[in-house]
Amino acid sequence: MENIALIDSFSEFKDNKSIDRVTLMSILEEVFRAALKRKFGSDDNFDIIINPDKGDLEIWRNRIVVADGEVEDDNEEIELSAAQKIEPDFEIGEDVSEEVKLIDLGRRAILALRQNLISKIHEHDSTNIFKQFKDLEGDIYSAEVHHIRHNAIILLDDEGNEIVLPKSEQIRSDFFRKGDSVRGVIKSVELRGNKPAIILSRTSSDFLVKLFEQEIPEVFDGLITVEGVARIPGEKAKVAVDSYDDRIDPVGACVGMKGSRIHGIVRELGNENIDVINYTKNEQLFIARALSPAKIVSMEIEAFEEEKNGKKGRVNVFLKPEEVSKAIGKGGVNIRLASELTGYEIDVQREGLEEEDVELTEFVDEIEDWVIAEFKNIGLDTAKSVLDTNVKELLKRTDLEEETILEVQKILKEEFED
Repeated sequence: MENIALIDSFSEFKDNKSIDRVTLMSILEEVFRAALKRKFGSDDNFDIIINPDKGDLEIWRNRIVVADGEVEDDNEEIELSAAQKIEPDFEIGEDVSEEVKLIDLGRRAILALRQNLISKIHEHDSTNIFKQFKDLEGDIYSAEVHHIRHNAIILLDDEGNEIVLPKSEQIRSDFFRKGDSVRGVIKSVELRGNKPAIILSRTSSDFLVKLFEQEIPEVFDGLITVEGVARIPGEKAKVAVDSYDDRIDPVGACVGMKGSRIHGIVRELGNENIDVINYTKNEQLFIARALSPAKIVSMEIEAFEEEKNGKKGRVNVFLKPEEVSKAIGKGGVNIRLASELTGYEIDVQREGLEEEDVELTEFVDEIEDWVIAEFKNIGLDTAKSVLDTNVKELLKRTDLEEETILEVQKILKEEFED
């Protein structure tokens, strides 16, 4: 009865940890054998009988009967007189099976046994969680904000599993309160000690791909494939899509009427600007599409013999002066994403630069370095390129004040008038 009562008390762990009864009994046997080994030096001569349906557990010690006074190992041998107290018919050389009661293990051993059982169940639980989430790596997962730290947000899912969203995996505009539901992809799952560390990411390119699968039925069904993604989280992304069915316009299907399909993805990503382009194996055409909205005049591609810094080649792209700033984008974002998407180092060149044009660096005595850097950052590095770009465009693409832009253009005009 003592054994059964103890097992029944252990059922609370089964209920709390959702561990099935058969597994619980298996862990029980392992824990009891460890306790027997500590108590008697060996568990080899013990039988542990477990009935998972009834929750019964019996421990039997098997010993060989020897003559009185000739016992060398009292764990494996029993004197004849002691054996005959159990059963009068026992003789020397016979096997004796005797039930071991929990009380025989001692109070300390029982307490240690209970602690060991708790530890084993936690370990089993952690291993199951690890396996469960390891299979979910790269998939979208939702959880609720439990508490917020300065370097991470701690989330809990419906089953109470802890998931970490580090600051580095959050979109810059992300702002969450306790109780908010958060979506991301399971980036990594590791066992740290006996506890699984589950990392969620909202900045991973995989998150954007999975959102396309969720929001766009043709992508989910495999009619449209995502061939490449380049992304600056929360700011801008370029996604190359393709379809093996000529009747389907992959870009139109992904964007939807007036952007209706992609709007949900943009909103989820903090209003990230997403360019969807048609993928093609024609590298010149693909590079031209990747640099959209700029219009390319021509390009020269130089392929590397082997990849360098993840790039398979270099390309010189020639554009009209007014298209250069579009190709580069504010802060160089457009050209950076195009390079990442295509796998090429991209250098932008102006076509037909007039001889009388002057580099902006020639005006360092009259224009401050940081102002010149602002213009160069959007691909305007000559006097004529700045003069040919209207003030509204410059205000949109740089962080300069209108007064500063007008002053610079005045200086440049005077140069050409002279």
